[in-house]
Amino acid sequence: MTLHVLREGDAPVPLVLLHAFPLDHRMWQPVAELLSGSWTVLAPDLPGSGGGTGLADPSLEAAADDVARELAAAGVARAVVAGLSMGGYVALALAERHPELVAALGLLDTKSTADTPEARDNRLRMARAAADGETLDPVRPMAGTLVGETTRSAQPHVGEQVAAWIEDQAPAGVAWSQRAMAARPDRTEVLAAFGRPVAVVVGDEDAVTPVAAAEHMASSAPAARLVVVPQAGHLSALEQPAAVAAALSELLQRSDTD
Repeated sequence: MTLHVLREGDAPVPLVLLHAFPLDHRMWQPVAELLSGSWTVLAPDLPGSGGGTGLADPSLEAAADDVARELAAAGVARAVVAGLSMGGYVALALAERHPELVAALGLLDTKSTADTPEARDNRLRMARAAADGETLDPVRPMAGTLVGETTRSAQPHVGEQVAAWIEDQAPAGVAWSQRAMAARPDRTEVLAAFGRPVAVVVGDEDAVTPVAAAEHMASSAPAARLVVVPQAGHLSALEQPAAVAAALSELLQRSDTD
């Protein structure tokens, strides 16, 4: 795992940003540049991403443990952790397995529930196709479906950038990530027990993890605030980075005072 420094600051704790599938840390750069305050921003390439092939164990728990090890090696004992989509799944696993590390939690365009049997089977089919054929064909169409309708029409360059980043991934890593996500449990109770500040952020055009999934999480966490981002789909951090940066800046301020 590579831990990238997107921004350096002198705030008491850093912000750790966990990316979506099938992308890598680069998706967070626009948000990092727009955050208010003087925060260090760290963004790892999760196992199976950034051209990597994944760990021996295809699980989000293994990914969370890997993130915790890398942060400890960098001298980070406590951080605000925010994740989008698959990154949100890893963030919840971190909150469960390493609660002392997570000062506050950002959950963006993600969900706390497990996959339905149909969604799980589809992930496993995609994993087999990517691994057996050593191809990215199963995930190439996601460049269009991850962004919202407004972004597709008004900001076509966003979809083009997503497509280019997908091409940088490894088929074996895509397969690892899909298997890891397919195996994840429901972590709603983890979120309910997390008593520190939580930001739940979702694009109003998100068709993958829609607003209803965000409302479920926000109603489950005692210290959660829900932000619905207009004119954004599943990749709100890329589609509307200013709105997402504002939501995360507010979370960072609450983490410093709550």
